[in-house]
Amino acid sequence: YWAGKKSLLGLPLHCMEKSKNQLLVYPKNQLSWIPQIKPWVFNENRIMWFKSYSMTFACLNWMKIFRLPWTRPYSTSQTTVDTSEVRTFLALAHKWWDEQGVYAPLHSMNDLRVPFIRDNLLKTVADHQPGKPLSGMKILDVGCGGGLLTEPLGRLGASVVGIDPVDENIKTAQHHKSFDPVLDKRIEYRTCSLEEIVKDTVETFDAVVASEVVEHVIDLETFIQCCFQVLKPEGSLFITTINKTQLSYALGIVFSEQIAGIVPKGTHTWEKFVSPEKLESILESNGLSVQTVVGMLYNPFSGYWHWSENTSLNYAAHALKSSLQEHPAPAEFALKGETEELQAEASTNTGVQEELKK
Repeated sequence: YWAGKKSLLGLPLHCMEKSKNQLLVYPKNQLSWIPQIKPWVFNENRIMWFKSYSMTFACLNWMKIFRLPWTRPYSTSQTTVDTSEVRTFLALAHKWWDEQGVYAPLHSMNDLRVPFIRDNLLKTVADHQPGKPLSGMKILDVGCGGGLLTEPLGRLGASVVGIDPVDENIKTAQHHKSFDPVLDKRIEYRTCSLEEIVKDTVETFDAVVASEVVEHVIDLETFIQCCFQVLKPEGSLFITTINKTQLSYALGIVFSEQIAGIVPKGTHTWEKFVSPEKLESILESNGLSVQTVVGMLYNPFSGYWHWSENTSLNYAAHALKSSLQEHPAPAEFALKGETEELQAEASTNTGVQEELKK
């Protein structure tokens, strides 16, 4: 059938079969022809190479877009961890517990974020034990670093799981908690990302804490989806992060990193900062109801933080996972509902009959 026909290169197929490169092969016992491309004929037959590979990638892209409806919206292969961020924090892993060092602002931030977490969690319980108000609660500290926030939450009585993708950070955290036998029992550390534990911890935690973390992830939407999955119904998500404003660039990066050296250079990327409005939109669209958003200001001269109505720099947010998740109704039921409404109005409005016929 193919005798005498010309290939993409303008040569008859039988000529191609006899050529030294064997670009096109016609199997005599099959009703098909198979393009075979060898690396060393790239320059000689560049057009053929691009056409074959473009068809391959087009097919792969089609498969990615039209995935099966029951495929999970995230997977362990879809990471939220930025490898460049991992390298940055790996170099600082031994400095977490130096209260006068590069992490001094995070030590000081505990004066705000620990009471913020504690007080909002206590609103969800009828009573609590004096001295251990968070007793009985299970908290996930995402991006725990050296355990600066994990340990205070453990001292309040909570069972805390701290996770971080940097193994050296986890080693530092484990070493520090080993000095306190009480914390050693209440706190568990794991070297992993959030998406890696989702499958085994669905609806496990009363609270998820992501303090100074979301400005370092590469896929915020997936990160929030994972937080939602591991939370129990009516569980709390706590986030502290940096707003995406011109002021945050000037003070958070130019001044803090490049001039004053409060934070090591390269710690933050302004493009990853997120505004309270965008964060709230992502939270709400993923089943989390925002309860509180409040500004935080850091005084580099005194070394202390304080609350503020201004959220143009740092801010804290608290969101709740609804106990009853609403799912959009299938199109057929929505159409049925609209038809019933029209029928109900038809008795008083003759014009509706025409709409129903349409």
